Parts: sequence; structure tokens; C-alpha cells
Amino acid sequence: MEPVHVYYDGGCGLCNRSVNWLKRKEDRGLFDLATLESEKFEELAGRTNRTFPDSIVVETGDGTILTRSAAVIHLLKRLGGVWKMVGWLMWIVPRPLRDAVYDLIARFRHRLFPGPDSCPIGAPRG
Repeated sequence: MEPVHVYYDGGCGLCNRSVNWLKRKEDRGLFDLATLESEKFEELAGRTNRTFPDSIVVETGDGTILTRSAAVIHLLKRLGGVWKMVGWLMWIVPRPLRDAVYDLIARFRHRLFPGPDSCPIGAPRG
């Protein structure tokens, strides 16, 4: 299975904790991780000519771009097992409601989860 590209806010404590959690849960190379501040993400943004949120962006193997709750659901389903079931349960909730909850959490994430000194994949924050 080809890895999906997961881009996250390297300065966000919640994003970093989530990425560390993903790394602990999977050992099959399902995810290629990079920060939103990386050259890799800049290339994606330039290629798609889109503006993205500053929290999480997933690019699937077929080039589909997912953000907000859709990105989270995709990652959970990809993990498999009980997490796949959690993803399906989240998917049942109408997207506008899911995204509203996602946006509410994203709005306060920097206050609730202070950022790390470095991102979880080893590159210093910049």
C-alpha cells in the first residue's frame, strides 16, 4: 500500500501529538509525514494552486486532497482495526457538523496544546 502524504502544523502541540500517535500506531509505512512549513508542502500548494488550512492536509495516493475532518477520517480508516470503525462512525456525522467541531478545536489548539521545540519527525521548527 502506497503511503499517503500527511502535512501538519509543526508549531502546533496538538498536531505534533497526533503525528506522534500516528507513528506509534502504525509500522507499515502508511504515512509520509511533513510539516506545512516544508518544501514538500510548498510544492503541493504550488502544484494545486490552492490555499490550505494551517492544521492538517492529506494527499492520497490518487492525488485527492483532504482537509479538516475528512483528513482525520481518512487517516483513521487507513490505520485499520478499531480505528477504521471509529473513522466510519465519524463519517456518519454530516460533514458540516464534523468540520464545525474540527474548526472549534483548531481555533483553540495553540492555547490548549503548546507547541514543541521540534517537530516529531526530527526537523527543527523554523
